[in-house]
Amino acid sequence: MMKFDPNEIAALQLDLTARWHEVDPAATGDGFLLLVQENHQRNFQLWHEEDIARRDDLGSERVHQAKRAIDRYNQERNNFIEKMDEVLVRELEPAESGVPRNSETPGMIIDRLSILALKDFHMNEETERTDVDDTHRSNCSAKLARIRLQRSDLTQSLSELLYDVAAGRRTFGVYYQFKMYNDPALNPQLYGAAAKA
Repeated sequence: MMKFDPNEIAALQLDLTARWHEVDPAATGDGFLLLVQENHQRNFQLWHEEDIARRDDLGSERVHQAKRAIDRYNQERNNFIEKMDEVLVRELEPAESGVPRNSETPGMIIDRLSILALKDFHMNEETERTDVDDTHRSNCSAKLARIRLQRSDLTQSLSELLYDVAAGRRTFGVYYQFKMYNDPALNPQLYGAAAKA
């Protein structure tokens, strides 16, 4: 159980967020925490491409590139959620039936924690800005406190879920996303265009 420590995961995501604002993001290590890092790296990259996609001064080509990157990172992010859940199913061997099934998987919760780590970092930046008024900083401080409470609650929820699964009181399964819009064989806009070419 302790190799899937939610507090360690949440702290790692915060640490990586700060570090990757100083150096190019790269997942390192091995085992389950490598999957956590890979997922977090995609969320980190998604966050910043989403910011770029909302700019009006970069031209349509850069926004187009951002949209393509967003699609790729989002697909990869979901792939790593599934991989985390596959590992947890193998390791924890959740019950097939007979106990309540969690609709949100541990991998999905870890992904939400990743996003909250990014919100924590960026909202904290807003509380330190010198080019805005006190009202802005105060509003952002209140939001930051709420984000941190949500991170704490979600970390505790993940811990409780993992313990309950290990004790046979709850179960979960891997939920595959099957993102059809990214698959040239399943998106009619893509396979239809290919057939006409």
